[in-house]
Amino acid sequence: MSIALNVITGFLGSGKTTLLKRLLADEDMGDTALLINEFGDVGIDHLLVEEVAPDTVLLPSGCICCSIRGELKDALLGLLERRSRGEIPAFRRVILETTGLADPAPILATLSNDPQLRGRFHVGLIVTLVDACHAALQERLHPEWLAQVAAADRLLLSKTDLVDETSLDALRLHLQALNFSAPLLDTAQVHSGDQLLLGEGIRSAEPAQEVTRWQLHRPQSTLPRHGDAQVCCLTLERALDWVGFGVWLSMLLRCHGERILRVKGLLNVNTNQAPVVIHGVQHCLHAPVHLAAWPGEDRTSRLVFILRGLDPELLRRSFEVFSGTFAPSLTSSPSETAA
Repeated sequence: MSIALNVITGFLGSGKTTLLKRLLADEDMGDTALLINEFGDVGIDHLLVEEVAPDTVLLPSGCICCSIRGELKDALLGLLERRSRGEIPAFRRVILETTGLADPAPILATLSNDPQLRGRFHVGLIVTLVDACHAALQERLHPEWLAQVAAADRLLLSKTDLVDETSLDALRLHLQALNFSAPLLDTAQVHSGDQLLLGEGIRSAEPAQEVTRWQLHRPQSTLPRHGDAQVCCLTLERALDWVGFGVWLSMLLRCHGERILRVKGLLNVNTNQAPVVIHGVQHCLHAPVHLAAWPGEDRTSRLVFILRGLDPELLRRSFEVFSGTFAPSLTSSPSETAA
């Protein structure tokens, strides 16, 4: 059975350590393995009750806590080996805390592309913490900040008590414009063991609920520029051919993957009764998920892209041209819809 890897990321000083301390204290987290960069960063010495393997501690809640002393692949395979030998308790999920400067895309690529990890682990949720005090400066100076925000399935605001309401409201609007499909919460609203944080997104038992959160029905074709980022929404009313669409999307990501920070889509494929959901970060596209039913009456295919350094008009024109191939019109004259 594939194990969910939930990623907690955020820029330096965003509050990942504080959040992890709260999570680790919850007894419901006992079936969780935590991968962190260094034990000292989290300050869990007072929680240490037993050393169960090198670089591994067992916390009172039952969590397995490991520091990463090498590649992510080695750390994940090492966890599985220790579990199979009985050196550490069984676990059913892994939480990975990244460094403050990490781009989430290589993490996803590692899980998707490595034959030893693929099938054993899958990405559940990417949770990004945003420092309300320093977000504007970090966005201006560090491209990793935008990559972390764009990749997020959940956005958590920290240090909101240190910012005035006017600035906080402006930041919330900005984050929602950058990634309007990710629920935005204050860290104070997130309780230990909260499934909003520990869920599996569209890999969950109720993927339609996650898709509904995406709000892909937005009518705007191109939203205003927000710093280096733009959001482009495309729709197509006709059913599309899955193979042809896949060729177009693969070509797009191959040519412009680093400039496509995020893609999400709800697709009407070959007039099937239920839609197919796609989502990816930069070059890495997750395995498609087939929903049991449409989340509403509208059967329109919808795609949302978060772009950096790529003109949305070029993306739309490409979509219009290729949609004549993977979604031909019912009449002889093409009438592609891109909005």
